[in-house]
Amino acid sequence: MSAGALDPEARLWLEQTGFAVGDEALWHAALTHGSLGETKDYERLEFLGDRVLGLAVADWLYRQSEAPEGRLSQRLNALVSREMCATVARELGLAEHIRISKQASADGGRDSENILGDVMESLLGAQFIENGFALARDLVQELWRTALDSGAGQRKHPKSALQEWAAGNQRRPPQYEVTDRSGPDHAAQFTVKVSIFKVGEAEATAGSKSEAEREAARLFMEKYG
Repeated sequence: MSAGALDPEARLWLEQTGFAVGDEALWHAALTHGSLGETKDYERLEFLGDRVLGLAVADWLYRQSEAPEGRLSQRLNALVSREMCATVARELGLAEHIRISKQASADGGRDSENILGDVMESLLGAQFIENGFALARDLVQELWRTALDSGAGQRKHPKSALQEWAAGNQRRPPQYEVTDRSGPDHAAQFTVKVSIFKVGEAEATAGSKSEAEREAARLFMEKYG
C-alpha cells in the first residue's frame, strides 16, 4: 500500500458511514494518531472539524427551536462536547479504524474519550474540505440524529446547577481540585474533588479534567442537593 493510501476496510467504513472520500491522503491523515510519528496526523483537521461541528449543530438548533440564546447555548455545549463526540464515534465503530501505535493502543488509546472525540472531529474537517459545508452539515445532523432528537443538553450542566444551588442556599462557591492524574497523555485519567465549605465533597474520575469536574458536580448534587 502506497504512503497516504487508505486501508480498503477503512475506506469502505467511511463511505458506508456517509463520508464522501476523494483524496485518500487527506482521510489517511484524519485517521492517524500522532503516536505513529508521521508527517501528517489528525490534529489540524480536528481543529477545523470542531468548528464545522459547532456550526452544523447551531444551525439545527436555531431552525428547530424557538428557545432563547441561553438555552440554545446550553444544548450546543452538550451536543458538541468531547463526551458526545466520543459517544457518536463508539456508536459508529470508529475505534478499529484509527491508525495508532501499538503502545498507545495497548495503553487504551482506542477507547480514549479524547482520541475518539478528536478523530471524529478530524473526519468532519476532512468532509468539509472535500465536499463543502452543506454536505458536512447534513452528515453531522444525520450522525448526531439520536442526540439531537433525544433532547440531550436540555438539562443544565451539572457545574452550572451546582453553582446555582450553592448561591441559592447562601453557600460558598464550589471548589474543584485535581487530586490525581494517571496514565499516558493520550489516555490520561483525571480525578477531581469538588467541595463546598461546611456542606461536603464528592469525587469522580474521567478521561478529561472537564468531564471529571462535571461528574463530580453531578455526584455532589445527587448526594447533597
